[in-house]
Parts: sequence; C-alpha cells; structure tokens
Amino acid sequence: MKIVHQLVSVIIPTKNSDGTLEACLKSIKEQSYPLCEIIIVDNFSNDTTFSIAQKYTDKVFRQGPERSAQRNFAVSNCSGQYILFIDSDMVLSKQVIEECVNEVNKNVDIKGVIIPEKSFGKWFRAQCKKLERSFYEGVDWMEAARFFDRDVFDEVGGYDVNLVSGEDRDFSQKVEFKYTIGRVKSFIMHDEWTLSLRKSVKKKYYYAGKFAKYMTKKEWIHVIKQSKQTWIISRYSLFFSQPSKLFKNPLVGLWMLFLKTLEFMFGWVGYMVGKINSKFGF
Repeated sequence: MKIVHQLVSVIIPTKNSDGTLEACLKSIKEQSYPLCEIIIVDNFSNDTTFSIAQKYTDKVFRQGPERSAQRNFAVSNCSGQYILFIDSDMVLSKQVIEECVNEVNKNVDIKGVIIPEKSFGKWFRAQCKKLERSFYEGVDWMEAARFFDRDVFDEVGGYDVNLVSGEDRDFSQKVEFKYTIGRVKSFIMHDEWTLSLRKSVKKKYYYAGKFAKYMTKKEWIHVIKQSKQTWIISRYSLFFSQPSKLFKNPLVGLWMLFLKTLEFMFGWVGYMVGKINSKFGF
C-alpha cells in the first residue's frame, strides 16, 4: 500500500525532564517516516529541559499548569494532519510513526492508534516495572491510543483540562466512543530511568488524589473500563492468568506483586484524600 506522506506533529509535555528528554527526541529524529515536527510544551522546568528541547525543535513553549493544558496548547500551535502524544521519558522504535500512518490510511474509520509499550531501566525496580507492563499489552481496558487524526482532536474537544490523572485514557475513550481504534506492532519504550520505590509511591499518591474527577465521568465506556483499571483484583487476575511469565524469575515476580500492592495502598489513600478535598473545595 502506498504511504500518504502527511505531516505528523509529535507533542511532548515536559517538567524537569532533562534526564530522559534527549533520548526521546533522538528517537523522533531517527524515525523512518520523513515528515515529523516536534512540539514541546514545558511546565517551567528548573533544570536544563528547555535548552535540550531547543536543540531539536524551534517549537518550544512554556505553559502550565498540567499535561492536559500543555497538550491542548501544543495542538493549537501544530501543523500536522496527525498528532502523536508521548511523554518525555519515552523512546520510539524506528518504525512507530510510519506504522501509525499506514494504520490510519488503510481504513477511513480508524481515527486513533494504540502503540504498545515496554519498560526498560537500569535498576531492579525497573525490571519489576518491565514485567508488570508486559501484562498490559493487548488489554483494552489498560491501553490508550496515542496517535490521532487532528480533526478528531478538535471534534471531541481535546483533553479535559480539569483532569490531572486519567486524562490520556479519558481522551482516548472519547475518540473510541465514536470511531475505530487501530493498533501497531512497533513499541514505545518507556524509560524507567532510576525509578525508586519512594518516587513510585509518591507519584501514585499524587495522581490517585487527582483521579476522583476522572471517576465521576459517567459515559458508558468510562464506567466499564474504570472498574477494571482501579480494582486490584482485576490486576491480580491479569497477572496470575500467565503464571509462567509471572514467576519465570520468582524474585522479580514476587517483588512486582508486592510493589503493585503498595502502589494500590498509597493510591487508595491519595484517592480518598483527593475525594475529601474535592468535596470540601480544598
């Protein structure tokens, strides 16, 4: 099939991302697809994120307060027919964008594309995260699309700026409600870098505290997927559905289960605190 060479805008929100951003940007520059622009919206970093971004693109902006607003702002300044949303700690396989363009061009009903993810990193904690993420591949209630037709972005109203957590799934599900979501084989590699237990639970607590607003969404597609995303039983059922993978390395498997349980505990506390704060207007 002949590829239609249309511009793809790759959008990256950043915040103190100098540890991972350069590898991310290099992977975009090395894509097999020839027509890409990079748009970076930085949330007022106090490290070298902004200067690193300027080495790779002229479209570098400062905007906050959170990722939803940053992404919407980036789209208002992009020129692409298609949009790819990634995070600053992601590295793209060389064929990712080309496969996404092929996917949407083969069927006019496909308006969004899921790109599977894998984790990598130096430390033991990253190996646990790599194992965990491997269970999510092909599971529709865990994966969200990242590549979209620009017209559809405008049609569904972009990202909900009231959401700090769950905003990526919320937007993907709004597109899925009206259109077909495709899928590619190439991976996004998620750099866990020096992910520590402290950072992991702190991050889970913060985003879980903001998750209450996502959970108030009442559209049918949200209700179905929310119930599975947020219940530890659903996750454990997923993990134990492939015991040979889970316990191929028993130490990694057991530690992954422990860490996931710990994340759920901190997430539940964060969620309840966020719900109470929201109720009383804090």
